[in-house]
Amino acid sequence: MALQVLLVICLPFLSSVHGQVSYSIPEEMSKGSLVGNIAQDLGLDVKRLKSGKARIFTGDNTEYIELNVEKGMLIIKERIDRETLCGQTTPCALHFQIILENPMEFYSVTVEVQDVNDNSPLFKRTEMNFRISESAVSGAKFVLERAMDPDVGLNSLQSYSLNPTDNFSLKLQNQLDGSKIVQMVLHKPLDREKQEQFSLVLIAVDGGDPPLSGTAQIRITVLDVNDNAPIFTQEVYKATITENSPKGTVITQVSASDADKGSNGKIRYSITNTLEIFPVMFEINETSGEVKVSGNLDYEKSRHHQIHVQATDDGGLTDSCKVNVDVADINDNTPVINIMSKLNTISEDSKSDTVVTMINVQDPDFGENGEVRCSLNPNIPFTLKSTASNFFTLVTESNLDRETVSEYNIVVVCADEGTPSLSSSVTLSLQISDINDNAPVFEKSSYEASILENNSPGLSIFTVKARDADSKQNARVSYILEDSSVNGVPISSYVSVSADSGIIHAVRSFDYEQIKHFNFRVNAQDGGNRPLSSNVSVKIIIQDQNDNAPQILYPVQTGGSVVAEMVPRSADVGYLVTKVVAVDVDSGQNAWLSYKLQKAADRALFEVGLQNGEIRTVRQVTDKDAVKQKLTVVVEDNGQPSRSATVNVNVAVADTFPEVLSEFTDFTHDKEYNDNLTFYLVLALAVVSFLFIVSIIAILSVKCYRWRRERMFYKSGVNLPVIPYYPPLYADVGGTGTLQHMYNYEAYRTTDSRRSDLKYAGTSEQDVISLDNNGTQTLTHAQMEKLTNFGDQQQKPPNADWRFNPNQRPGPSGATATPEVAMGTGPWPNPPTEAEQLQALMAAANEVSEATNTLGPGTMGLSTRYSPQFTLQHVPDYRQNVYIPGSTATLSANPQQPQQPPQALPAPQVTSAQVELPKAQTPASKKKITKKEKK
Repeated sequence: MALQVLLVICLPFLSSVHGQVSYSIPEEMSKGSLVGNIAQDLGLDVKRLKSGKARIFTGDNTEYIELNVEKGMLIIKERIDRETLCGQTTPCALHFQIILENPMEFYSVTVEVQDVNDNSPLFKRTEMNFRISESAVSGAKFVLERAMDPDVGLNSLQSYSLNPTDNFSLKLQNQLDGSKIVQMVLHKPLDREKQEQFSLVLIAVDGGDPPLSGTAQIRITVLDVNDNAPIFTQEVYKATITENSPKGTVITQVSASDADKGSNGKIRYSITNTLEIFPVMFEINETSGEVKVSGNLDYEKSRHHQIHVQATDDGGLTDSCKVNVDVADINDNTPVINIMSKLNTISEDSKSDTVVTMINVQDPDFGENGEVRCSLNPNIPFTLKSTASNFFTLVTESNLDRETVSEYNIVVVCADEGTPSLSSSVTLSLQISDINDNAPVFEKSSYEASILENNSPGLSIFTVKARDADSKQNARVSYILEDSSVNGVPISSYVSVSADSGIIHAVRSFDYEQIKHFNFRVNAQDGGNRPLSSNVSVKIIIQDQNDNAPQILYPVQTGGSVVAEMVPRSADVGYLVTKVVAVDVDSGQNAWLSYKLQKAADRALFEVGLQNGEIRTVRQVTDKDAVKQKLTVVVEDNGQPSRSATVNVNVAVADTFPEVLSEFTDFTHDKEYNDNLTFYLVLALAVVSFLFIVSIIAILSVKCYRWRRERMFYKSGVNLPVIPYYPPLYADVGGTGTLQHMYNYEAYRTTDSRRSDLKYAGTSEQDVISLDNNGTQTLTHAQMEKLTNFGDQQQKPPNADWRFNPNQRPGPSGATATPEVAMGTGPWPNPPTEAEQLQALMAAANEVSEATNTLGPGTMGLSTRYSPQFTLQHVPDYRQNVYIPGSTATLSANPQQPQQPPQALPAPQVTSAQVELPKAQTPASKKKITKKEKK
């Protein structure tokens, strides 16, 4: 058993390497027999076969040979019968490919199957009967049935022999196609009277080693005279028929004639060259000679058919002819697409020309019907490249982007060139694997949220959200708070962010009065191997709550003395008794204040302005009205729920001081002490008289000291600074500013007004009596004169159209901003010292001694220090209503008149430099000069 190996030069195509190896093996080799060392013949290492997962690709054909990857050998997998595999076709070969991966490559292998003499010549009929007339002449020919041998080449049928040869001999006639016609020739006339029956043996021998043979029995019956044999009109008939023609289709018709008459001239037609092992494709009508299709013709299996037809008359004479049938091909086979190797997943950063799939396409049709072209569905970044005949590789054509398309369904369509064209398709699913090439993107370019003050720590404010177009871990977003500070405090002390959900939580409880808003940034980072990130700006706005009650600025509530506002009995209706001033450090409607009279001795006598807090008389004072009147005013804000504060206002309805003194000694006592009223009155008069004398002496001393000091300062050109005073713990949280510095007004105050920052005046004269708990009378001031510039000009009243903006927030304008305290949020300045208070008392005593009028009703005494030339540098802004000293009108927001925008006042600048004194004379100095001139 010879084994031949043919190595063909390998030809590289693109990224795949191709080679061809041919082997030759005999048929009928046992299973497991060696075909060849494919690794050695291809020049490959066995390790390459293992790493490349080498395998055999045969398409849809039966796999007769398998690959031993461990040894690199091709071995027989199934027994090969050449006759079953190829029939009479020569040469007979198996074609398959060996596929390798990483990188992808394949090699073509051809295994030729050689014939062995495993089939003996075989006659279809083991017995042939002839009826020969005795009149047959020498040389008469009788066509014998040929033997059939499935083997080919030398192993096929080679010779015939006949035994005995007394009357007959054999004659072989060669044909153009290599076949032989076997004829039995009569070389000795027959004599029926001598021998009626003959029995001969026809032996067919092939050329194998050793040769095989087959026999057929020939029985001859000698007939009476029939001296004419049938004769065909043609020795060879030719016909063409398309494959897949239906059964019964007439291919051609043969015809033979016989000169005999009667039964000796009757001819029967038959086909003599078919074996049972071959399918019957044709049949013939024995009387008409029509040759028809009886099986399924397939061009791909057999392109040519040769039919031997025999004509026999009743005398046993025969003749034969051939019918050559050519099968025409039609496009009846669709291309078969075979996936040799493919990738299921490819990275989106793969380079162009990356091999994705290797494809083999087969079409068994002939000519244009078997030529195949393949194409892909449009608009995909892939292309097909032909590496060899009917071999294609699918490669990437451009860059891939998983975020645009994460999966491709690639449709490969292969069509032949036949008419009509037939096609087939296959769909390849390819997943695009992700890389981290997209940074997180926030849903908004910036965020803004609000939260009510006094929140609980840990409260969820809102959520920031960022999305990442990548997948899996590359799209997992984590949120981080960027480092920053608010007023020097790290932002992490204010808020925190959930790393997974992006929820912003409040770390502390916020106070609107301390901080109104703050900004920070949140960073979003994905979970890629090389993480990408982005950030966004976040603004948190603190919303105000009504968490502060109104604060009473005036009247100041003291525990050591009782302050009473005096109302003369001659007061007209609408007489301004006093004004309750309050502020609220909240904002918006939480700071809108309203005033209500909660408790009063006589509600019919007084009323309080709802918006301005002014207490006025609502009717004429009568003698029946009690001297002492105690009013309770409630100040409420407009918050929900509202907060309030109360203040007690003592009012004295009297024209003289003794009358007031006799009635007000029990203001601070309970009714259980009324029996001792006389004792307390006497004690109070004694104490008051003593204090009065001491005060006069102190005032005169201070006045003298002050007069000397002023003369010294006038000579030296030094000006005394103005010392403002504000109630403690008051802060301007609104920062809206107060009255401007350039406004000058006539100002009046009581002796107890040093405890308050309120300065107001009226056109009518008032007296304010201040009593301590012991009933001791303090200093009473004379009415202040209306000063003019050198006695001719009177001070003009303020503009009646002057208004504050209703949105202007209350607060002291004199509060100076510091690095720790913002403008308008600091405490009031320190109250005046005892020396300053004593100085003020002495100045008041001097005024009393110099005044020309006595204490009259409605007079509220003030030192000339607070003359019309005194500048109100630090007058509080009472927001909703402003009382202008020197006028009976109270300014409030008028919705019908246009409002001027509020102007923020600059912070007062306190320096140690000397300030030049004004040239204009003060009212006090003017009085002194006039006094001296009179003297």
